[in-house]
Amino acid sequence: MSSQSRFLIYAVEDDLVFAKMLHYILTLDPEHELKMFKSGIEMLDNLMLNPSLITLDYRLPDLSGGELLKRIRFTYPEVPVIVISGQEDVKTAVNLLREGAYDYITKDEDIRERLLNSISNAKKNVMLSREVESLREELSSKYNFSKTIIGTSSAITKVFKMLEKAVKTNITLSITGETGTGKEVVAKATHFNSPRNKYPFVAVNIAAIPDTLLESELFGHEKGAFTGAVTRRIGKFEEANKGTIFLDEIGEMDMNLQAKLLRVLQEREIERIGGNSKVKLDVRVITATHRDLAKLVKEGSFREDLYYRLMGMPIHLPPLRERSSDIILISKYFIESFCKENGMPQVAISQEAIEKLMTYSFPGNIRELKAIVELAAVMCTDYKITAEDIRFNSLGEEANLFNTEKTLREYTFDIVRTFLKKYDDNVMLVASKLDIGKSTIYRYLHEMKGEEDNNLI
Repeated sequence: MSSQSRFLIYAVEDDLVFAKMLHYILTLDPEHELKMFKSGIEMLDNLMLNPSLITLDYRLPDLSGGELLKRIRFTYPEVPVIVISGQEDVKTAVNLLREGAYDYITKDEDIRERLLNSISNAKKNVMLSREVESLREELSSKYNFSKTIIGTSSAITKVFKMLEKAVKTNITLSITGETGTGKEVVAKATHFNSPRNKYPFVAVNIAAIPDTLLESELFGHEKGAFTGAVTRRIGKFEEANKGTIFLDEIGEMDMNLQAKLLRVLQEREIERIGGNSKVKLDVRVITATHRDLAKLVKEGSFREDLYYRLMGMPIHLPPLRERSSDIILISKYFIESFCKENGMPQVAISQEAIEKLMTYSFPGNIRELKAIVELAAVMCTDYKITAEDIRFNSLGEEANLFNTEKTLREYTFDIVRTFLKKYDDNVMLVASKLDIGKSTIYRYLHEMKGEEDNNLI
């Protein structure tokens, strides 16, 4: 039986006759592994073996049940402890339950039924906790930096180094980058690799929620706070307590709500709409935006004090065009993952397809690359992606034109090239579309050819 599936019970009992009966009851289930102890000290010396459940006699020769319970709870607070007593004492039972005992059972004729029922319930809770912990470990593995942020370029290596420092503290994280660079993935990876990974990760897209609803969404409201508030609602900040809240597109937040957010971050407490009581918070804040917050501050649309409060550790995610050496690595990762998820045989990618990918600047960044190679994996034949399977959408091609800074002359040449390619070198049609003379097109072509020839020298 694996350590994950076994159910190890420690039973502490100094009465030999009752210990035999206890042994019989606790081993009725073949899944149970039992260790008996005659004293509390002996049991404490073996706690490192991680029992799943402990039963202990309230009156032991070396330690009282109450003292033993405190020591167990101090070292292993998650282990359920059932106290068994020779006397039914309501006051003692209440005190023990307050101290963290899972159950209090008296030694009477119903002990077998009560004990088995209590263990059965405790066992369900333990198994559920193990399942939750297993899911957490799976999430932590899923969001391992090396698996979620693919690349070896110097640009992404800098990000790795920053994140390794970020996970060790509770510093506010400010993630910037173009759309599709993976800001939420980085936020999740930071949370699931931090000590807060046992608690919630709550993501809020500020831009997707109307201003009139955002305050309630973030901070919650009391019943009757406004028309339609028929019940109390817990806000996202409360939901994320002890964990992490990710505020995506923070630059879109209304100025009035910015002031309330600033107060929450300063006081570390919220007040639900329509409420009078304060709710204390322990939550890590991670923000993200594709906009230049410093510019928004200068323009007066973002509070300067909130800007400095949120800045914390700034992490900029480079666009894919600035880490082109990672394109092959990322493409192969996405193709492999897609095939696994869909039960498909692994698909290879040809050198020609790779070269075609390398010529494109991906205005949609990693998100666009993922969509392109997944579609190619579906459309290819003989489980090999060719250049013909790589399809760039028209929006990407248009946006691709303006991804780098150029002179007006260079942009003009690029526009003419793009339209000539689009309309099969039909100069008359391009001149009409661009509202310029045919001779101007020919002049541009002549100048472009001259510059290309000079570049070859």
